Amino acid sequence: MIDSARSHRLAFYVALAVAVSLAGCASPRPRPPVIEPAPPPPAASQVSPPPAAPPAHEPEQAPATYTVKRGDTLYQIALDHGLDYRELAAWNNIENVNVIHTGQQLVLGPPGGSAAVTTAPLVTAPPVTPSGSDARAPPSPPAASGRPNSPAFKTEPKAVKLPYSEQALVQLQHQPAAAPEARPMPAPAAAAPAPTPAPSVTAAASAPRQDSGRVPEIDDDSLGWIWPASGKVVAGFSESANLKGIDIAGKPGQPVVASAAGRVVYAGTGLRGYGKLIIVKHNNTFLSAYAHNREIDVKEGQQVAKGQKIAEMGDTDADQVMLHFEIRRLGKPVDPAKLLPPT
Repeated sequence: MIDSARSHRLAFYVALAVAVSLAGCASPRPRPPVIEPAPPPPAASQVSPPPAAPPAHEPEQAPATYTVKRGDTLYQIALDHGLDYRELAAWNNIENVNVIHTGQQLVLGPPGGSAAVTTAPLVTAPPVTPSGSDARAPPSPPAASGRPNSPAFKTEPKAVKLPYSEQALVQLQHQPAAAPEARPMPAPAAAAPAPTPAPSVTAAASAPRQDSGRVPEIDDDSLGWIWPASGKVVAGFSESANLKGIDIAGKPGQPVVASAAGRVVYAGTGLRGYGKLIIVKHNNTFLSAYAHNREIDVKEGQQVAKGQKIAEMGDTDADQVMLHFEIRRLGKPVDPAKLLPPT
């Protein structure tokens, strides 16, 4: 009987221990509260400026063109447009200046206008930094380790780990929430220096154009024309009668001089009706022509001074000894009597 009573008590204690153990395992362990730290305020210095708009480019001006007509020569076309025939041939890839074809279209300027159009330097305005009130900073990149809650990137407070017991449970339930880890605030951004004023595009575009045939010390309107030869004017300028210059009568071999300083752009007999002809380019605006000479004393490309002898008067391709003299402004004939000094 005694052994039976002990057995019953032992079984009761074992059952009680198992029940207590199961009750403890069935109770869920509460997780410590987690508090998310507030993100730092955005910094104006971290804001990427808006991309600058690309500068506008003015379209290049295409050179004018001319369609070759029957009877035209390259020399005459160049003279009528105030050009050097060699440049005209180069712009149109003409190897033989004596061969052009009816209907052929010629450009009257360099392809692309590189020599005729002055291109201003590109001016790019500095980017504008927005004010701090309107700034929207991108999120800061993670540290060396990009995993959340890693040793290098903490976003949660550290949890307290205690062995399970009734006392530990009560302690955790009454423990105040842990404050988020403090982070240093970024230093305020220094004020950006004022942008340096950009050069004026208009001023750059108005720079004078350069030309190899231009005499630098001579202005368009003050060439100081002089008479190219002495003698009587036997034919005057007339637009209605298609008289493109004046005829000055003289003696064979009489000196013919440059009416103004410039560069010889033509010397030869390639223009029908002019005989032995010299054309001098004075600047970007004016040409002068000296026709019917007996002898030519200068070469193409040669620089000549005002009053320098360039030829001898003759009657080539004319019915009398004379000098046919023309002044052309941008290729168009003008009355020489209005530019030459009074006799």
